[in-house]
Amino acid sequence: MLFTSALGAIALLAAEVTAHGAVTSYVIAGKKYEGYQGFSPGNSKNVIQRQWNDYNPITNPSDAKMRCNGGTSASLSATAAPGDKISAVWQQWTHSQGPILVWMYKCPGAFSSCDGSGSGWFKIDEAGFKPANGVFLDTERPSGWDIAKLVGGNKEWTSTIPQGLAPGNYLLRHELIALHQANAPQFYPECAQLEITGSGTLQPDASYKAAIPGYCKASDSNIKFNINDHSGPQTYKVPGPPVWKGASSFKRAEEFTA
Repeated sequence: MLFTSALGAIALLAAEVTAHGAVTSYVIAGKKYEGYQGFSPGNSKNVIQRQWNDYNPITNPSDAKMRCNGGTSASLSATAAPGDKISAVWQQWTHSQGPILVWMYKCPGAFSSCDGSGSGWFKIDEAGFKPANGVFLDTERPSGWDIAKLVGGNKEWTSTIPQGLAPGNYLLRHELIALHQANAPQFYPECAQLEITGSGTLQPDASYKAAIPGYCKASDSNIKFNINDHSGPQTYKVPGPPVWKGASSFKRAEEFTA
């Protein structure tokens, strides 16, 4: 019996060591929320995070798991208002190349019936590649990729809920796309449930929205990406629609059309 338990502990440790990474907690409006612990689900039944299946990457951007890593339910939700800060914390992350995308989706009703279907997803934050001292895209240190800031344990990424966002129930989706292997992208998305309060009235228009899966294709040049090809410009465009910044985006649109 002791031998069996020891084997189980060793297997669990090996899984954690070889795992790529997932969001395992959040700090929302200054309050910490534990996330779903996929290797010990019995310890994280009551969380705001939709219960993902494993740390393994999604390799096909048309896979239905792209929405929330296969997660379909959570028993709790967090509360925040426009202008509040949202931080996602990764227990571990190992790759220094690829973009960070933060999405939201307004549920038409209760979280229990919200599946994220249709073209309702919009980005509130993103980070990509910034050339630094001529560093090539596949160089680990230093790295021009903002995702490198997550490498190591207990690292977080902080975004802001757009000003003026209308209240309601929303899915909050954090996504990392690992590009460390040429032409072999790996997608790592997780979702949490977030209730937005306040008196905002704004929603992004169709130009800021996309379906997941559907916002990118396997053949896209920023998805099927040869990170080892240094012959071209060392630039990268984050996939998907532009980031919606709430009242700021609305104001800029008015100025542009005036």
